[in-house]
Amino acid sequence: MNGDATTTAGAGAASGRELYGLAAEYATPQEVLSAAEAARQSGFRAMDAYTPFAVEGLDQALGQPPSRLGFLVLAAGILGIALGYGMQYFASVEYYPLNVGGRPLNSWPNFITITFEVTVLLAALTTAVFMLLRNGLPQPYHSIFNAPGFERVSRDRFFLCIEATDPHFELAATRAFLEGTGALAVVEVER
Repeated sequence: MNGDATTTAGAGAASGRELYGLAAEYATPQEVLSAAEAARQSGFRAMDAYTPFAVEGLDQALGQPPSRLGFLVLAAGILGIALGYGMQYFASVEYYPLNVGGRPLNSWPNFITITFEVTVLLAALTTAVFMLLRNGLPQPYHSIFNAPGFERVSRDRFFLCIEATDPHFELAATRAFLEGTGALAVVEVER
């Protein structure tokens, strides 16, 4: 079962092209979740799932570590608080102090709105940039796009793809395993 992925992959592709992996199609999120858990328990590690919406628990079933994006967003939010408040403080107290109506120069309630807006802006930009980088986007082409019926993944189908680079990948055995998980179809995906 520990065959060379390149020789196994090359032998399996119908058109003689290199095989990326095997993709199994499922109708419900529960099916793809249980298939991913079964694949992980069977020793498969190089796999990914494609779904039209987030499926709770699928990341853990695929063996992906928890995201640390929240810590980056928190750091950006704290930086936003410091920048928003600091910008207003230095403008109102240090650079151009105006005493209007006897109010204090460092009037923090007046600074809350801009501080909040800068905090949200930096946190949102950090989220967008690091999410795109972490997901490898933009990615105009991926081998999984060659899978027949994959266009339905954006509407109502769920796919689990076990890559040919996985050490446990063997074309016939992996196909039989995926068919045994209740897949609607199991197709070869060419690179």
